[in-house]
Amino acid sequence: MDKLTKGWVQHQRKAARREAESRGHQCLHCDAELPPEFEAFRAHYTLNHPALAVESDIDEEFKNFTTLQKSTARTLKDTQVTGVGTRKRPVSGNPDLAEDELDRLNLAGDETTPSRRGSKKICSPPASVTQQRGSRGSSPPTPMRSRARPTEREDGFVRGSKNVSGRQLWTADDNRKGAAPQRPRTPQTRRGPLAASGSHRRSPQHRTHPKFSQHHAHVQSPSDNEVSSELFRQPDTRPISSDQLAAEVQGIYAGLVLLENKCIEYDNSQIHAELSEEQYHALISLHRSLLHEHHDFLLASQHPSASDALRRLASDHRMPARMWHHGIHSFLELLRPKLSKSLEHMLTFIYIAYTMIALLYETVPAFEDTWVECLGDLGRYRMAVEDDDIRDREIWTGVSKYWYTKASDKAPTTGRLYHHLAILARPNALQQLYFYAKSLCVPIPFLKARKSIMTLFQPLLIPSPNTVQRLDPVDAAFVRVHGIIFSGKHEDQLEPSMKQFLDLLDSRIGREHGNWLESGYYIGISLSCLLLGFGDESNVLMRAILNRNRKHSEDMDDNSEANTKPCATFKTSVSFAARTFEIVIARWGDKNTLPCLHTLLVFYWFMMDFDAGKQYLEDSLPWEQTALLLNYLLRTSEVAPRLDTDEIPWPEGGIAHPLPEDYAMRGLIYTENYYPKNWFDNTAIDDDEKYFEPASTVGKRSERILWLGHSIALKRRKLFWDKHAKQFSTKSNEIDVRQNAAGTPEPPALEPAVASAETETTSP
Repeated sequence: MDKLTKGWVQHQRKAARREAESRGHQCLHCDAELPPEFEAFRAHYTLNHPALAVESDIDEEFKNFTTLQKSTARTLKDTQVTGVGTRKRPVSGNPDLAEDELDRLNLAGDETTPSRRGSKKICSPPASVTQQRGSRGSSPPTPMRSRARPTEREDGFVRGSKNVSGRQLWTADDNRKGAAPQRPRTPQTRRGPLAASGSHRRSPQHRTHPKFSQHHAHVQSPSDNEVSSELFRQPDTRPISSDQLAAEVQGIYAGLVLLENKCIEYDNSQIHAELSEEQYHALISLHRSLLHEHHDFLLASQHPSASDALRRLASDHRMPARMWHHGIHSFLELLRPKLSKSLEHMLTFIYIAYTMIALLYETVPAFEDTWVECLGDLGRYRMAVEDDDIRDREIWTGVSKYWYTKASDKAPTTGRLYHHLAILARPNALQQLYFYAKSLCVPIPFLKARKSIMTLFQPLLIPSPNTVQRLDPVDAAFVRVHGIIFSGKHEDQLEPSMKQFLDLLDSRIGREHGNWLESGYYIGISLSCLLLGFGDESNVLMRAILNRNRKHSEDMDDNSEANTKPCATFKTSVSFAARTFEIVIARWGDKNTLPCLHTLLVFYWFMMDFDAGKQYLEDSLPWEQTALLLNYLLRTSEVAPRLDTDEIPWPEGGIAHPLPEDYAMRGLIYTENYYPKNWFDNTAIDDDEKYFEPASTVGKRSERILWLGHSIALKRRKLFWDKHAKQFSTKSNEIDVRQNAAGTPEPPALEPAVASAETETTSP
């Protein structure tokens, strides 16, 4: 094999000498001055072929290589000019682009080739040379781009010329980039010893020749005026001083105030004016500039080098609120009445604002709660203006729900967020009622919801054919009862609506199978808020809760709770809730009713600590049926329930996994003492998992209900716990329960559909 290789090498050498003599080329051994690229080529050849590094061999290989360069360049040039094998890429304003692209082919050395425009270098010039050629009619300068890989270079192979050889040309940059050099070949050219022995070379990235690298870098920089293409290290950054940062923040704030005043002035003056396209664009640019100024101010004031006083500036001057009010909200409210002329401009600005707030959410986490709510508001604006594409409307509704839910998890006692979720819950009337009621029954209620909730009640108080057809009769009757009690209007419909709901409720639970799980805790929470008068301070129960929370306040009278008298609507609410509870608990063999019972028992458990709760609620509850339910859960429980704990039982692993109704009840004014401190701190639970109903949920929910019943029994009301018999009882049937301790009454017979659904695991 070695003899064959040497013979082929000698044959190639002889053929190259004969070709040189026939063409009249000057021998490279003569006294003529050698090109500067020869030293680089010799170093490269010697490095890769130490066994063949003879001076005559190097001269011949260099001659063959330079000849091949000229032939390849001429072939490519002729191919582009004549249109053989490829088409010239049309570029406006530059008829000689094909020739300029040949100049960017990065071949080895600075060899020149003749052309119509004179002698040109066959290496890719730096950016400065490319810009200088703009005066000669070449293509305009383009932004500097990365030179990461040979296939991504901005040369003729990318810009339109075609590689007729079918192979990638070796470039002088390849050694710097770490790529293995490849000999250019064409079908008409014989291979020399450099290519023949290429398979035995090691990659240049494994061995670097300093002399060759330095000379090669010199070849790539023909003149001192050209910009070097070498990579530079990132310059060292100097830390900014506190005084410099304070001065920077002060300057940004001055420009911000100026733009803010302009936005306020134009927004107020253009409310009723008809705007032209130019005015729309000008207003968008003005508000976008204000958003950028806020972004710069927040980044500078929250800089890691900023002092505590500088960091407090954003909070002291209410910068996030001002950014939303003057930079975004006021402009959107200016555009909203001008729909549909302003639709495109409103969509444009919504996307601009959403992008900016999302950027601040990532870069300024100090105000994360504000950014989350702003993103929800922008998603709600985008949803509200979408009337044509239902799919886009649903997508943006989901986006807005995501941000509002995320915000409510961080601030569960803020009613404003639940009000926004209620708007997004349309057309689910039952879910809307739940969110509206919750927004008024939290420690920080959103009082404006009292006006917004009428948009839910009004169509049901004055029903139309579309409303009746869209809603289930049971849900419509339930929401109508709340609307009549809340508004005090159409009281003639109260009794018929209550009767309709109570008559249809049992069949609805049996028909829905597991789908009534979610509806069950919506109904339970809504009834609890109804008993609180939707947060009205005149309500006897709400007044008792507020008195306890403000017992240290000087302006509160200790006897104010006793002086509060229930109104007629309160008594109606108590009766309606008790009758609903009685119908649901009568199906105590149906596991789908447990979420509703759980939420109602939490409210009654809380109110048993108040005299008002004992006075107005205790006598209305079906305690006998409650005892039967609790005893049934005790008998069917697979694991012994933990009843003697001071708080709701923690899981054995110590990591809480809240029930779906726990997230629904979180933040309500009557659940503050129900959940342990870190009950909702498990961040490993995804949003989709929060409302999922695995098989283990039934056992957890049963244990929770038993714990609530045991806690109520310890308060010695009308429910008692027998330690010896391990049974719940009431005073009237305590003896009967002890006599029948060996067997608990069986649950009532369920409908076939419900009985078959008990073993199913469903998600609401």
